[in-house]
Amino acid sequence: MDYQMIKTEQKALDINLNDPIYGTFAEIGAGQEVARNFFQAGAAAGTIAKTMSAYDKTYSDAIYGDEPTGRYVSESRLYKMLDHEWGLMEERLSTTRPDATFFVFADTVQAINYTRTIKGNGWMGLRFRLTPDGPVNDMVLHVKMLDTNNRLQQEAIGVLGVNMIYACFYHNDDPEKMVRSLVDNIKDRVSIDLLRINGDDFNYFDKRLLSLYLVSHKLTSVAMFDVNRTSIHASEFLYRESLMVIRGNFRPPTIVTLDVIESSYAQFKEESALPDDKLNLMMELTLDYLKGENEEINENDFLQRGDMLCALGYKVLLSDCANHEMLINYLSDYKISNLGLVIGSHELKKIITDKFTQNQDGRLLVAFGELFSQNIKIYVYPALDDTTGEIMTAENMSVPEGIKFLYQYLLDSKQIVPVHRFNKDILHVYPQTVLKDIKDNKVGWESYVPESLVSLIKEKRLFGFNGN
Repeated sequence: MDYQMIKTEQKALDINLNDPIYGTFAEIGAGQEVARNFFQAGAAAGTIAKTMSAYDKTYSDAIYGDEPTGRYVSESRLYKMLDHEWGLMEERLSTTRPDATFFVFADTVQAINYTRTIKGNGWMGLRFRLTPDGPVNDMVLHVKMLDTNNRLQQEAIGVLGVNMIYACFYHNDDPEKMVRSLVDNIKDRVSIDLLRINGDDFNYFDKRLLSLYLVSHKLTSVAMFDVNRTSIHASEFLYRESLMVIRGNFRPPTIVTLDVIESSYAQFKEESALPDDKLNLMMELTLDYLKGENEEINENDFLQRGDMLCALGYKVLLSDCANHEMLINYLSDYKISNLGLVIGSHELKKIITDKFTQNQDGRLLVAFGELFSQNIKIYVYPALDDTTGEIMTAENMSVPEGIKFLYQYLLDSKQIVPVHRFNKDILHVYPQTVLKDIKDNKVGWESYVPESLVSLIKEKRLFGFNGN
């Protein structure tokens, strides 16, 4: 897709000179740079109705209401700001400016602090109309600032805010361009790991594509959506909770997939001894699994796999994490108390062998330390050995001689955990075989797919199904 970047000052000026666009800026904490870009560009009187900042929490509470959680940099706080300021905008200006396409920009941000205990992140939102009498729409995102300097982080937030407003008013007919344009002039200085766009003007595309664009265009390494196909963020439901992640290609989910999920999660729940409301389960789709032979990603294929997982009732974690260490690093910000990663025995064998062969320079313990830590367990689901046809488990797996002592330690310390209550009678079922059977309309494929998904595959003609 051809794409031309526009400078921040030009974007702000274009908006200022677009007469119908008129609105309010409300910024809390470190995010007090967005309105300044519009003032500096010139002609700001044509755009800005009001700017305000409530840096002190007491003032903020007086304007937007108390925050029972004590978390001012949060999604809930952002929506309170949008609701309050939008109400004032309509109350005070709807009759005097009937031809305006109103907007309210709001953010609540904390930049990196002097002691580096806060890395810098924030919630930013835009409520807007595209036409004076049109529907009300929202764009909301969560951003991590990557600069190591407070001033630079604030500067980046200012640019991002301009990009958000410009994207909504000038790229609203192209969701992929909307996403890409968010990091114009600040590429690699911010990471956007949630983007949500709601409103009747944006019902023309599946919102899960926003997560795909964020990850595929490298605005983040991880994005998430729930069973309602709505983007979600780890900070809002995973902080200090427990999480199990199951990685797979899910093309399609089979009865083995279901057994992996149910048996692994039951064991994770039993061993953690935590109540259900403290446990979370997510399915991970990686870009590597989504790429075809030409290295391109088929959006319909992504949505079909998402449909399957949502229909089964699971949240989806979409990632560009080629290895599990990258995912662990992303999740470390949320201080997850217990993290369980589920992999197959073939994959574990490859990981162990690769780490041994690639770290013959004395870094072997360091390489394993990046994957295994005190609050992480690797749950290993068995598979049939390609050579012998016997069941290969974490306990009987053959590993290189020079690493046997370390591997046994990981087993003994229960950082590598065999999944015990698995169904050995279905291990011969492979997704690629089932997928071919679906495409070829071969009799009997239905018995290898969870019953709840069979009708969905047939009704929506998923995965190339063309039968009756």
